[in-house]
Amino acid sequence: MLLKRLFNIIIALILLISLSTAQEKQSAKKFDNPKSEKGNPVVIMKTSLGTIKIELFRDKAPISVKNFLSYVDEKYYDNTVFHRVIKGFMIQGGGFMAVDPIKQKPTKAPIKNESDNGLKNDRGTIAMARTQDPNSATSQFFINVVDNNSLNRGAADPNGYAVFGKVIEGMDIVDKIRDVMTGNLPAIARSGEQEMKTTFQNVPLTKVVVESVRRADVKK
Repeated sequence: MLLKRLFNIIIALILLISLSTAQEKQSAKKFDNPKSEKGNPVVIMKTSLGTIKIELFRDKAPISVKNFLSYVDEKYYDNTVFHRVIKGFMIQGGGFMAVDPIKQKPTKAPIKNESDNGLKNDRGTIAMARTQDPNSATSQFFINVVDNNSLNRGAADPNGYAVFGKVIEGMDIVDKIRDVMTGNLPAIARSGEQEMKTTFQNVPLTKVVVESVRRADVKK
């Protein structure tokens, strides 16, 4: 009887290990395809709260995608933070280093606004952040956590904000970031070559770090 119980326990452990290994392989495959079904590039964004997979709409926003991928390929986004999080709006990152206080990085030249590409700032889309100048976007981006119709090109805003991709896996991670506690914190911003101390609103009190952003076909 004892030997039979031991045998059953061993069989159960073997099945459990096999199931766990299969689940790990399946999880790894989720983030393995380098391109979408439409042939658009895909990037993997690893954050301190989890991994987000994003399809980039090169067919609709070629300038924005080329610009974003240039920063990705230079590993510019490594060890940056989501520095602006508004629960009923969006999460913004791509420009500030994960230091104390957070510090803005130098960028390349700004790009043309592609908000006339027909893409909407719906929940889960990623768009270029910019100043009031419609053609001022550089490295910063935001992910919409709700449908933000007011950001679309139209009567409310003749310029709009250019959508250039969409989260295709990991919206649960986006929502985790959306739900973090925020407050007013010091920051070092840039104006051209000049740095200035300031205070930002809606900054996560515990840093949400972008550990890396890579093309899905690049492992390191």
